[in-house]
Amino acid sequence: MKVTAVDTLQLVEFPYLFWLRVHTDAGIVGTGETFWAPGPVASYIHDNVAPYLLGKDPRNIELHDRTLGSVYVGARDSGAEVRGNSAVNIALWDIYGQALGEPLWRLLGGRTHERVPIYNTCAGYKHVRATKKNALFERGEDWSLKPGDSNEGPYEDLLAWRYDAGALAKSLLSEGIRAMKIWPFDIAAEASNGTRISLPDLDRALEPFGKIRDAVGRDMEIMVELHGLWTLPPMLRIADALRDYDVAWLEEPIRYNELDAMAELARHTSIPIAASERLASRQMFKRLIDKPAASVIMIDLAWCGGLSEARKIANMAEASELPVTLHDCTGPVVYAASCALSATLPNANYQEAVRAYYTGWYTEIVANIPSVVEGSVAPLDGPGLGLSLRPELFERPDATVHTTRL
Repeated sequence: MKVTAVDTLQLVEFPYLFWLRVHTDAGIVGTGETFWAPGPVASYIHDNVAPYLLGKDPRNIELHDRTLGSVYVGARDSGAEVRGNSAVNIALWDIYGQALGEPLWRLLGGRTHERVPIYNTCAGYKHVRATKKNALFERGEDWSLKPGDSNEGPYEDLLAWRYDAGALAKSLLSEGIRAMKIWPFDIAAEASNGTRISLPDLDRALEPFGKIRDAVGRDMEIMVELHGLWTLPPMLRIADALRDYDVAWLEEPIRYNELDAMAELARHTSIPIAASERLASRQMFKRLIDKPAASVIMIDLAWCGGLSEARKIANMAEASELPVTLHDCTGPVVYAASCALSATLPNANYQEAVRAYYTGWYTEIVANIPSVVEGSVAPLDGPGLGLSLRPELFERPDATVHTTRL
């Protein structure tokens, strides 16, 4: 089997997302995906990856990983090269599964979980959509939104946690979802560049936690997303204030590659720290684990190097008796791949999911989505990823499609 062509796809409507297809002479097509700055990723794929990959056997995944991973830049951070390589790795695993007629989870060693609990990241329907082509440097949050500003469906969870977090918690519990993630501290971080938080701002940010506990008591786990926006002193104040709400973890409380500051925070709080979706390579995760700067290891398949690297990182975490959570607040291909990998990992504690996505726009991109039932998710059973991009995406007027052929 040989690679004969590589397609890349970008859509104006989804300015952060990038998709690729790897074609073979056996008629099998592998699908990959990554997130953030798709233009540079596309250039890297066609200028560097495709010339290497064309004519080669796609099933030699480890060889291709090592070759493409020997880049001179971007090797330990989620730069364009690593994001591109991540998408390629996912596509190669998809080809391998289809060639053998087996689902991805079986190739990765078989299930250790029939279903994995999810936590719902409380994003909304428009969280990754844009109406103009270049939204790269605009934050996806609009803190001026008011209740009722967006009503695309029943799961406008971004607005819900801001204005009625208790009702949102009840809604999630009604579907069997017992964990949720919110980020009420971001507005204060952006105002001060993460250098301070006043007591009134702290009180305002704590309001959703009180509403959740008042509404559902201790039946809901609450994950706190900090987006790496804080310096150490205000983060210590925030962590201390959150102890009364018994939150599940602090996610990326400090910039993801400032491991010394993160380790200092870990020494001063009993709240677990989750990190970091934005790290790449097992070498960087080894430093995170060895510090120790985190007690929940969070991995993003689209940013760490793909399925192969994610599995190695997860195995390394298991050797240190640490749980892993696979990050996904991006696209449906990575979500499906993550669900497959989560099902195989004995130390997977949660799979991230966004119900506004998997019930909404994910279905515009692919036909098959891993099903969430009573708060847990099962991987797809079709060969490989068990899904493919809808063909009509490539004909959309807002599509940018490039192909490199053998």
